[in-house]
Amino acid sequence: MKIKAAIIREKGKPFQFEEVDLQSPQKGEVLVKIRASGVCHTDEVAQNQMIPVPLPAVLGHEGCGIVEEVGEGVTEFEKGDHVVFSFGYCGHCKSCLEGKPYACENFNQINFGGVMSDGTRRLSKDGEEISSFFGQSSFATHSVVHQNSIIKVDKDIDLDILGPLGCGIQTGAGAVLNRLKPAVGSSLVVFGCGTVGMSAIMAANLCPCSNIIAVGGNEESLALAKELGATHTINRKKCDDIVGEIKKITGGGADYAIDTSGVEDFVKKALACLKFLGTAVVLGVTGDLTINVQEELMGEAKSLVGVVEGDSNPKIFIPQL
Repeated sequence: MKIKAAIIREKGKPFQFEEVDLQSPQKGEVLVKIRASGVCHTDEVAQNQMIPVPLPAVLGHEGCGIVEEVGEGVTEFEKGDHVVFSFGYCGHCKSCLEGKPYACENFNQINFGGVMSDGTRRLSKDGEEISSFFGQSSFATHSVVHQNSIIKVDKDIDLDILGPLGCGIQTGAGAVLNRLKPAVGSSLVVFGCGTVGMSAIMAANLCPCSNIIAVGGNEESLALAKELGATHTINRKKCDDIVGEIKKITGGGADYAIDTSGVEDFVKKALACLKFLGTAVVLGVTGDLTINVQEELMGEAKSLVGVVEGDSNPKIFIPQL
């Protein structure tokens, strides 16, 4: 079928809206008419080839929509279902069978390799194959996705606002609820007040943490963070000693810190603001990073961990959210 999609053809170049061909859903796949899509920083990262998705490609990975057709073997979905997209996974490797699809051994190929889970492509134009992204390519009017990557939602929920559940929201909330699991009364710092950071703040408020500190550079975002559960906010543009201020608020250091930016300085501050035995989580796409293991980790028995998609099983976690 003919659809319209936003295509990236060259590194760092603007998206081009073009008419392309989309194959029918194959075994285990579903055709979805896109209702809305979030725009995540990871899309920009792929556009600039920090994640080297083969070009040309249709990006987008926070989609939601309505099922129009199901392929062979699909029994969980039917035409008319409202669905939210999430990341792709194979479903048969050790991690997937253990209920940890975020650690799928084929994660990179399915989500960043430009192909579907069977190794083939569904998008093309004039005979030229076009890569997919996160197994969904939601910057389009329609998408063919594997049934592993979609979650049915109630039709009485406003579908237009649900797209970010599949990535940004589950990443931030999952980092808190699935990985850190802070005890009641813990202290947590969140660097960055975008979708991921705000989701982490809301999740921390559910635990509940006693001190939830939001660090950002925009007063409006910091005000929203306060509304969503932050007990304290720090404007990084106005504070000369962010780490010192955090230690003052927490009485010596935070139990946990989450960096959503991927910026080296903030990752290092996330470590530095921790108390003895504290844990820092990195959620942002990070380039080269130098850590002094003795001084920044072992000296105070701290931990630095990377979390993928909130350590989430989307089929379970997104309905919970």
